[in-house]
Amino acid sequence: MPVLQDLLDALRARTIEVVDLTAPLHSGTPILQLPPPFANASPFELTEISRYDERGPAWYWNDIHTSEHTGTHFDVPVHWVTGKDGEDVAQVPAARLLAPAVVLDFAAESAKDPDFLLEVDHVRAWESEHGPLPDGGWLLYRTGWDARSEDAAAFLNADDTGPHTPGISVECAKWLAEEAPVMGLGVETVGTDAGGAHSFDPPFPCHSFLLGAGKYGLTQLQNLARLPATGAVVIAGPLPIVGGSGSPARVLALVES
Repeated sequence: MPVLQDLLDALRARTIEVVDLTAPLHSGTPILQLPPPFANASPFELTEISRYDERGPAWYWNDIHTSEHTGTHFDVPVHWVTGKDGEDVAQVPAARLLAPAVVLDFAAESAKDPDFLLEVDHVRAWESEHGPLPDGGWLLYRTGWDARSEDAAAFLNADDTGPHTPGISVECAKWLAEEAPVMGLGVETVGTDAGGAHSFDPPFPCHSFLLGAGKYGLTQLQNLARLPATGAVVIAGPLPIVGGSGSPARVLALVES
């Protein structure tokens, strides 16, 4: 097909760049920390099966143990009570795993205030400059938080009042879920909600509203600074876990050089 050949030619010529938006997955990858009595996800762990030895002389392989929501991962509606009758991760249509994306950059604001919240007015101001949000695409929210991803304490940024990480206001989360044409939200932080969202009304509004509306989340993204405000295409590849509430994912972006 000429269109696919054109894409391959552009990739070979590097007129289209592939940008990896995925955080490396290892035992030190930060994970969400919920207070008692709530249960927490497991950190990533490799358990060796064999490594060119008597257990398997010519091969190396491992078991992996992790949560669906460890590292860069894909949230689906059934992850939240408001979406409990919605899709599990195996039911996400394959065609939706490749979609246009825009980047809203509020890294400067987040550097000044780790509790910074994106508001509807911020999105509308962005639209007045760059055009409408993409129908059936991703809104990627850049806060610069990926710079902290190799330091779990700095990444979670918690004190005795709880975590302090940037996010989205209740009103904006509701608007993105009910009025915006996007199919999902991508962030650099440990989850789609702000660190202080446990005290919002409702708590964790991005999870509550977006997943309840049948939309998706991508978390712990990296390298959003390398993407243009508009024009990127995102490929998000979760594992098709039957009954799964989400999955670690390899997330890539295609960008015209």
